[in-house]
Amino acid sequence: MKERILLVDDTPANLSLLTDAIEPGGYEVLTATDGLQALKLAARARPNLAILDVMMPGDDGFSVCRALKAEPCTRDVPVLFVTAKHDKASVMQGFQAGAVDYILKPFHAEEILSRVETHLKIARLTSELQKRNRDLEAETGRRRQAEKERDDADERLSTFTSREAQRWGVAGFVGESKHLRRILADIDRLHHFGKTGVLITGESGTGKELVARAIHHCSPRVAGPFIPVNCVAVPAELAESLFFGHLKGSFTGATTDRKGYFEMADGGTLFLDEIGDMPASLQAKLLRVLEDGVVTPVGSSQARQVDVRVLAATNADLAAKIAAGDFRQDLYFRLARYAVETPPLRDRPEDIPLLARHFLDVLASDMGMAPPALTPEAMDGLVRYPFPGNVRELKNCIERALIQSGGAAIRRDHLQFASLSTLPREASKQSLAAFDDLPLNLDSAEQALIQRALEQTGGNVVEAARLLGVNRSRIYRRFPHVGGA
Repeated sequence: MKERILLVDDTPANLSLLTDAIEPGGYEVLTATDGLQALKLAARARPNLAILDVMMPGDDGFSVCRALKAEPCTRDVPVLFVTAKHDKASVMQGFQAGAVDYILKPFHAEEILSRVETHLKIARLTSELQKRNRDLEAETGRRRQAEKERDDADERLSTFTSREAQRWGVAGFVGESKHLRRILADIDRLHHFGKTGVLITGESGTGKELVARAIHHCSPRVAGPFIPVNCVAVPAELAESLFFGHLKGSFTGATTDRKGYFEMADGGTLFLDEIGDMPASLQAKLLRVLEDGVVTPVGSSQARQVDVRVLAATNADLAAKIAAGDFRQDLYFRLARYAVETPPLRDRPEDIPLLARHFLDVLASDMGMAPPALTPEAMDGLVRYPFPGNVRELKNCIERALIQSGGAAIRRDHLQFASLSTLPREASKQSLAAFDDLPLNLDSAEQALIQRALEQTGGNVVEAARLLGVNRSRIYRRFPHVGGA
């Protein structure tokens, strides 16, 4: 499409001379003999450049130039003045009105055409630069939005939310004990090792998953997902599909393709909780993925490459399981390239007052009340209690005490320790067996016994299993949503 040049002059002879000078350049020429006609033509035709005479009846060239610059549709049109007025004041007035050039009469046709070509080229370059700047601003905005979305996703999937950090005391890992300092040092050492497998050991309730999340958060994989999996709660018949994915129609009930945990964690971290209870049939396949980094979905012959760091946790004695043939030794060495131990709360009693006050502040805020004081007798009772349920049990104890006190100062009698570990274990089992209200149906009786054991242990699956003398998987089959690391 030809570029349009608008010529404005009240003298037809001058318009003819300008037209003859410009048309050889291959441009489309538009002409107007007064300011009003020029403005209407410019609004309709959107010229690429305008050449104005200064002296015209009615609106002079300066007024027309200012009017063009005032309208958004013609604001960027370059304006050249052609005039016989040689005084400096007129030249300055033209530039102040918004013109880019000032040509004196008499002019040569070559000069006019050269000036037109030069200013059109400048206008094109200016327009291209403005477009690139707009594109750059839009791309910057998109990147900022993508970074914000990524940060939001990281907060949901990969890092502790601020509320989680407050609730569990992991915003700096509340405490001052040497055990806690050792864990922080371990996390710091792992900072630059984004592929090293880590095995986190410790009793239930000591915060193994929180340590795993901190390791992920402080690693180069922080932008990737954090996928936690409780191995005990994974049904053996679905384990391969859940971990490696499946294709539609690969088995009864596979109505769609599904990514497994490994593909979901690609680029990030897969946290395997209670790894000691992973079925033996799955252990060999897990070892293969850790060695070559590929997974093959159920029903597929195509292997898929994944980049996943595996963190594992257990409260079981893996050495004993290896000796008994229940856990693969080669898998253990793959998982435990670096080991972190989370100590039981009874080994760091100096952290109990800090944790107790911390949970009290957070829980009171949740309940919309000011955090009450803990009497010296109550604090002494907390410090002396062994907390077999560890930090989780301490938090539950503080929450019950806060409810009992109604927001007043928490006394020793407000503390209710849920665990039965301080009682002789045989006596505990006998008391459970002596329930008069147990249903005669065996299935219902088992459900009731497990539920009562969970109530007695404050939801501590490990303690409930020990109390009942059964494997934890039996409890998870009944109550799949209880427990944790």
